[in-house]
Amino acid sequence: MTTTATAAPPPHKLTSKGQATRARILEQAAELIYTKGVHATNNEQLRRAAGVSGSQLNHYFPTKESLVLAVIAWQAERVLTFHRGERFACFDNLDALRAWADFYVGYERAYQEGCSLGSLASEIVKTDLDVHDELASAFDQWRDIFRDGIERMQQLGRISAEADPAQLANLLLAAFQGGMLLAQVARDIAPLKDALQTAIDYVQTFATSVDAGVL
Repeated sequence: MTTTATAAPPPHKLTSKGQATRARILEQAAELIYTKGVHATNNEQLRRAAGVSGSQLNHYFPTKESLVLAVIAWQAERVLTFHRGERFACFDNLDALRAWADFYVGYERAYQEGCSLGSLASEIVKTDLDVHDELASAFDQWRDIFRDGIERMQQLGRISAEADPAQLANLLLAAFQGGMLLAQVARDIAPLKDALQTAIDYVQTFATSVDAGVL
């Protein structure tokens, strides 16, 4: 792949077979970038891992930048879809936040795999590729899920209007990212558990007595 920016074919214009091939390339590219880094990931490695030809790879992703942009979007969509699912009830109460924390703390491979989007970001920010805005946007959307949930809690009278939703959302996301990194280093889930519990406990300091059963 060259370094000149050229847009890859939008997924919605592909056949179902083409979409499957593209998804397979993205999945393998994300794994290679995570394990080897952006610059150390080359066409030959990706072709072998994804089981595609050079012409197929260049058809879907004519440049490294187009590939990295697509990997960011693909990885971000996985994270955002999970957090927007019914499992956490729109994060409109503290029980939902604790359920989110419990999921990751209880996931036995969490400290081995780390955060897929965070790990990707740590590799991409080292490069000179013009993809930082897209990466920042992915984290902004993730942060907004928590902020919107906290705003709903305020509207429902579950936490005080004095709480700053943007600040608390930053705290929750930072606790997750930092806790996950420390858990990976220690190979122990305890840092993530402590970070998330402390962050959510702080959010709870703004809890009101209204509808206390779901706080």
